[in-house]
Amino acid sequence: MYAASRAIAEVVKGFAVVVAKSTVPVGTGDEVERIFMQVNPSAGVAVVSNPEFLREGAAVRDFKHPDRIVVGTTDERARKVMGEIYRPLYLNQAPIMYTSRRTAELIKYAANAFLATKITFINEMADLAEKVGADIQEIARGIGMDNRIGSKFLHAGPGFGGSCFPKDTRALIKTAQDYDAPLRIVEAVNSVNDTRKRAMARKVAAPFGGNLRGKTIAVLGLTFKPNTDDMREAPSIPLITALKDMGATVRAFDPVGMELARLEMPDIHYSEDPYECAAGADALVIVTEWEQFRALDLDRLKREMACPVVVDLRNIYDPNELTKRGFLYECVGRAGKPEA
Repeated sequence: MYAASRAIAEVVKGFAVVVAKSTVPVGTGDEVERIFMQVNPSAGVAVVSNPEFLREGAAVRDFKHPDRIVVGTTDERARKVMGEIYRPLYLNQAPIMYTSRRTAELIKYAANAFLATKITFINEMADLAEKVGADIQEIARGIGMDNRIGSKFLHAGPGFGGSCFPKDTRALIKTAQDYDAPLRIVEAVNSVNDTRKRAMARKVAAPFGGNLRGKTIAVLGLTFKPNTDDMREAPSIPLITALKDMGATVRAFDPVGMELARLEMPDIHYSEDPYECAAGADALVIVTEWEQFRALDLDRLKREMACPVVVDLRNIYDPNELTKRGFLYECVGRAGKPEA
């Protein structure tokens, strides 16, 4: 980003608004402004923080229909330029929020840290639900109906991954430590999430008495979320590593992520479709909730597998239906009976 700023500073003439869309540590805009003043002091540049809130797989829609637009600047000329840029998105007034530059930078980190916290909270509640015989999906619905909480990001699973939440929580923790204002909750979120990814392997091993040596495990879904090929910090990576450490042979299938997955995990077998992946497997693990996996031919799946064991880390199937069809079905936060 600093290199790009220097390159722009060398050619800019007159007044220009320089917009930082990247998620950057607090104070980065100040440094960018300093670079412009150093390289081209005659240029009248306004550096604006305009963090994006786009989801992978839905970026175009999110850009066209944003919940809010955060513009970090105290320069009135820059405010007018930014307002004009976003004006075509709305017939009436765009939901623009003007703040200081540092506030805008911190809003992005705070938003991602809060969403990561919601995910980690519901994951820990899922562990408790399993122990006491409760249903985490009903719990999530029950608390999500409270407008103060909201229903989004309350889906229990194997932990968050991707290019944003892990990186941004770590960066926020580092910034907080640098300013001697530690964020203990965010630190715990990161720690719990990292531990959870490998812990999912124990859930896969549970139907086999904790011993996976000599077992073949079929893994459906490798990317950190559906509708993307992104493998960055994907829960599948530590899960598969743990399965192999426990002595299992791993096969995998993902609709679009296998090319990048091969770079991360070159020593597992990649299948052409879910049924080839499941053929002869002792257990099938659903890691990413692709739509293709929501309507599998369960009778064919059972015929293909050596053992009818399904470990559903995304809770996309009805436990009663799988059990009636003769599967041993494990899921997250819905299985188990109360412990004495």
